[in-house]
Amino acid sequence: MKVLLLKDAKEDDCGQDPYIRELGLYGLEATLIPVLSFEFLSLPSFSEKLSHPEGYGGLIFTSPRAVEAVELCLEKDNKTEVWKHSLREKWNAKSVYVVGNATASLVKKIGLDTEGANSGNAEKLAEYICSRESPALPLLFPCGTVKGEILPKMLKDRGIPMESITVYQKIPHPGIQVNLNSYYSKQGVPASITFFSPSGLTYSLRHIQELSGDSIDRIKFAAIGPSTARALTAQGLRVSCMAESPTPLALAKGLQVALQAPNC
Repeated sequence: MKVLLLKDAKEDDCGQDPYIRELGLYGLEATLIPVLSFEFLSLPSFSEKLSHPEGYGGLIFTSPRAVEAVELCLEKDNKTEVWKHSLREKWNAKSVYVVGNATASLVKKIGLDTEGANSGNAEKLAEYICSRESPALPLLFPCGTVKGEILPKMLKDRGIPMESITVYQKIPHPGIQVNLNSYYSKQGVPASITFFSPSGLTYSLRHIQELSGDSIDRIKFAAIGPSTARALTAQGLRVSCMAESPTPLALAKGLQVALQAPNC
C-alpha cells in the first residue's frame, strides 16, 4: 500500500530513512517529499549566548533545526575547539531538554546529554520541565519564527524563566509542486498522506487538493503531533491518524490501524 510522507529524507546509520524502513516492515510503501526549507537567523547573537552558559539554567531544543543552528554557530565562529574543551562541559552541567528522538540524536552528536526526549510533544516536555525546575536562571530556547505557545506559557505560569531566541524560519521547499506532480503521475493517489508540521500542511495542501480531485475523500490523513492534527482539522480534513509520538514506529502502528478502518 502506497503512502506519502511530507518530509525530507534523513539517513540513519544503516543508510536508510528510518520512516521508510519502519513503514516497510508494516507492508507500507512510503515515499518522502520535502515541503520545507529553512533559513537561519540571528546566529551571531545566538553564538554569543552559547558562549556564556553561566547565564543560563539550561537549554531547550524542540526541533532538529535549532540544533543545526548550534552547529552553524560553532563552525562560523571557529568555536568548535572551545566547545569541545570547555563550553560543552559547562552546558552539560545544566539540563538540556529535548522533544523527540530525532532531536535528541542530533543533540547527542554535539556532545550534550539530553533529558525529556520521550515526552513526545512540547506540552508534555513543558510538564516534565515544570516537574524538575525551580525558578532560577532562565532556560535558553532557540526556536523558529513559528513556535507553539504552549511550552512558553506553561513555564511562565509556573514562574520558570525562559529566554527564547529565533534562529530559523521555515520557507516552502522550491520543489514541492514538481515533486508532487511527479509522484501523482507515477504512483497515483496515495492511500495516506502524513503531515509533519502545520507549515508543511500550509505549503502543500493546495497542490494535493488539485492533484487528488474527487479522490481526496479516499485519502487517510495522518499527523505527527497535536498541533499538526489541529491544523488539518482547521482545513476541514479528517485526521485518520495522529502518531502517539514523533517516531517511525508510532506512525507505522497508527497508519496500520487507520488504513484498515473504513472511511466514514
